[in-house]
Amino acid sequence: MGNQKTNKSEQTLEIHGKEMLSDYVTAVTWSPDGKTLAVCSAGGEVMLATVGTINELSWQPLQTATGKSIDCLSFSSGGQFLAAGGQDGRVQIWRADSGQLIANLDNQRVWVDKLAWSPNSNQLAFSMGRCVQVWNADDDVVEVTLNFDSSSVLDLAWHPVLKYLAVSGYQGVKVWSGEDWDEDPDILSVPSVTGVIAWDTSGQYLACGNMDNTLIVNEWGNIEPWVMQGFPGKVRELAWSDKTNSLGVPLLAASSSQGISVWERDADERVGWEGWALEVHENVVSAIAFQPTTFLLASAAADGKLCLWYEAEQLLQVLEGAEGGFSCLAWHPDGQFLAGGGCGGELLVWSKSMRGKGFGRR
Repeated sequence: MGNQKTNKSEQTLEIHGKEMLSDYVTAVTWSPDGKTLAVCSAGGEVMLATVGTINELSWQPLQTATGKSIDCLSFSSGGQFLAAGGQDGRVQIWRADSGQLIANLDNQRVWVDKLAWSPNSNQLAFSMGRCVQVWNADDDVVEVTLNFDSSSVLDLAWHPVLKYLAVSGYQGVKVWSGEDWDEDPDILSVPSVTGVIAWDTSGQYLACGNMDNTLIVNEWGNIEPWVMQGFPGKVRELAWSDKTNSLGVPLLAASSSQGISVWERDADERVGWEGWALEVHENVVSAIAFQPTTFLLASAAADGKLCLWYEAEQLLQVLEGAEGGFSCLAWHPDGQFLAGGGCGGELLVWSKSMRGKGFGRR
């Protein structure tokens, strides 16, 4: 797999800082420039942290606990804005540098649990029951409402290069073109419910995790998708590596129940994708993510273990610190730091050995 392997000793992490929120940590995400970490909780908190020298986290609260969950966070591609959505149906947008609230989109009847900024513009897509709305920060206007029709929206994902927005739910995925929202969407049919979707970083592949215990990979321009079966339950989480193998194709990781499988494109078209299992977790896997520019895979689970998998194959390190289980994780854009959220409100940040160095040094 791949080309040059990374030295294992460079991959182990050590604790860098820890903080406590009032409730279950629902999401963590880094700004594109890596200078800021955003975190939110089931208690309604939204916080920004900057990470300095060892054991130092500097906090800026954007919202204190409200008693209503905030479930999703996203930085705009330029890092100028931070959006949050949750239980009260509001989508709030702050300026990331000043913490100023600049927009408050109120949809009281629905729970907003999915949102994402376009990688190419200041367009924010967010779920609204059976619909997705797209808000344009430059004009401060909701420019379109996309009706998924057949069910509630379960996930959404912008194409990383082209102006396309994929939306998943009952019977598959619909892909709308941002060049003309009025055009009928392309439909990727699934004889079940598609819960999670993820484009690879080039936009060539779209992975779909389904409720019928299957994983489907669609290749751009290829009519016939690949279907992977035999999962112990629905596919809950997906992650692509941004590093590619000798064929120029990234690895795909998928979690189902307490198991993780990793998939690699085979040179033989008849084989398609070959997979292998990573088994150590004893409870449901809540998050998986590849470290940027490597095949190092992190997995977090409700068993209180956050595991690092060398080359997405071999267990390298087990990180702890959330006794009630881990709920989410996020790699720093340059891979120097890993943030993990806990079911008891723990926020932990680990780092490569950077003694004496400030945050963000490259």
